Amino acid sequence: MDGIPHPIDSLSLAELEAQITELAGHLNAANYRWLRLIAEFDRREGWSDGALHSCAHWLNFKCGLNLGAAREKVRVAHALETLPRIAAAMARGRLSYSKARALTRVAEAGTEEYLLSIALHGTAHHVETLVRHFRHARQAEELSREARQDACRSVSYWFDTDGSLVIKGRLPALAGAMVVKALEAAMDEIPTMESAVEIGEEVRLSWQARRADALALMAQRSLHSRAQTLNTADRYQVVVHVDAHTLRDRTAGRCEIEQGPTLAVETARRLTCDASLVKLLENSEGEPLDVGRKTRVIPPAIRRAMRARDAGCRFPGCTHQRYLDAHHIQHWADGGATQLKNLVALCRQHHRLVHEGGITVRMTPGGVPSFLRPDGTAFDQVISVEQASFDGTELQRTHDRQGIHIDSDTAATLWRGEHMNYDLGVHVLLQQSGRSQNVSAETSEKIF
Repeated sequence: MDGIPHPIDSLSLAELEAQITELAGHLNAANYRWLRLIAEFDRREGWSDGALHSCAHWLNFKCGLNLGAAREKVRVAHALETLPRIAAAMARGRLSYSKARALTRVAEAGTEEYLLSIALHGTAHHVETLVRHFRHARQAEELSREARQDACRSVSYWFDTDGSLVIKGRLPALAGAMVVKALEAAMDEIPTMESAVEIGEEVRLSWQARRADALALMAQRSLHSRAQTLNTADRYQVVVHVDAHTLRDRTAGRCEIEQGPTLAVETARRLTCDASLVKLLENSEGEPLDVGRKTRVIPPAIRRAMRARDAGCRFPGCTHQRYLDAHHIQHWADGGATQLKNLVALCRQHHRLVHEGGITVRMTPGGVPSFLRPDGTAFDQVISVEQASFDGTELQRTHDRQGIHIDSDTAATLWRGEHMNYDLGVHVLLQQSGRSQNVSAETSEKIF
């Protein structure tokens, strides 16, 4: 800070690489000691004070771990006590927690050394894949699994207290695989980044968020297809009821999905930028007096002209060219005209961001839209971010005192890009499971 360079800034790339890999070894060894402490703590039931249910709950409370991750830590900690070779490799810093976690799912006395050799010669991905194939090979013998899956299939959903839809499903393996493939296909059209107004920069979307967007896209396509082929298209439309004064003045009032939860008024304003509208006149008792005809906000000719002009989402950095909305720069509820100069094409994500993220859109005299954050800065303005760093010297001192020698090669994977023969690996594991037999490193290397 204050113009003084951080010591890390003066390191060469070779020194950076050496320190990163060496620190990885120290972290592996520290992780092993931490797991040993957890196993002993759980064995003595140090967490049992009448308020917590398990050691995992204690880790969740005291160490800030997610409960599922905490349960996995406890499982691995106890499993390592029965796998001395794997435990020793992790204690010396040679084996990462990711690899140890995967190995402890299937390793036993007869397969431990072979699996460990695979882990030391391969990456965590190799280990996870081999373990998964091995488990699948053993499960294939359970002929009744498909019948149980079919009997237990179900899908349920409900609206949570914040209005979000919660979906819970359980599908047979084959049907589930088709759903996953459909999600993956839809995810190809979902952007990987989104603009975070709070910090003023692009952030990467999580896989979970992208899957949620992909599921919504699948539903949209299904309804769009039915609306084009069925005379009863209204049955497959999402209807939103909003009071005129609520829409115009952004004040409290009716704004809700038909037979569903309420919506934020800004969400309704976003939807009404580009949707079918039906005007309904009611008396003071809420009884309908007159129902107008359904009209489209954007005429087809203007929509075609907008798409020809914009050729995709106009938000800075966005490359989305399909499933675009027409956004009114001055909302029609505020008197904005449905004219080409008052419209701009936006993808669904950025249309939502503009309305619900406080983004202002202005059309320049040259016909180029400008997007401004709530603080007035433009989205195409570059914002610098300070880098964080850490020091691993204390870990190194601790392991030196314990007689554990760790250098930049300790945690390095021995894999050099060779192809891995998973079929051979599973075959060897199936032969070894259930009987003790030592397998040399030379034999295990043949899998690559």
